[in-house]
Amino acid sequence: MATRKTTKKSELAQAGEHLSTAAKEVGTAVTHKMEAFGDAVTAGMRRARKNVVKQRDDAKAKVGKLVKMAEAQVKKAQAQLKKASTSAQKSVAAAEKKLEATRRSTARQITALQNSAQRKSKALQKAVETEAKALKKAAGIKAKAVAPKKAAAKAPVKAAAAKKAAPKKVAVKAPARKAIKPAARPVAKKTVKR
Repeated sequence: MATRKTTKKSELAQAGEHLSTAAKEVGTAVTHKMEAFGDAVTAGMRRARKNVVKQRDDAKAKVGKLVKMAEAQVKKAQAQLKKASTSAQKSVAAAEKKLEATRRSTARQITALQNSAQRKSKALQKAVETEAKALKKAAGIKAKAVAPKKAAAKAPVKAAAAKKAAPKKVAVKAPARKAIKPAARPVAKKTVKR
């Protein structure tokens, strides 16, 4: 008898095919998932990079603003310092001028006072000399006036001599008064405190 070929696959072969198909599908799904995950990671990286770049640019801008502000403040401070320095130099120069003017004025005043004092002393000296001359002159005139009186005084002496020949009058002298000394005051004893 002739044997017939069976076209029917065994269950094991069918199960193998099913497993093979399932493995392919799982592989394809995993591949798709991996690709999707890679795309998501890449997109996330791009976004993160964009954020980082944006933050970096913002930080640079802020730093730039701060640097500009600091530079402006430094320039302003330098300008104020220069202005203050110029003002101080001007005030020092003005003070030196004022001091020099005061020094000159004081020197002039001292010179004027010295000249005035010299003039006054010369005037006083002349006045004293004139007064001395006037006193000498007056003393000379008085001496001359006194000299004739002495001569005239001598003439009465001659008249007095003539009177001597006449009877003399006796003059009675009054008794001399004794000077009374004031009574001595008692001396107070000093007490010594112990």
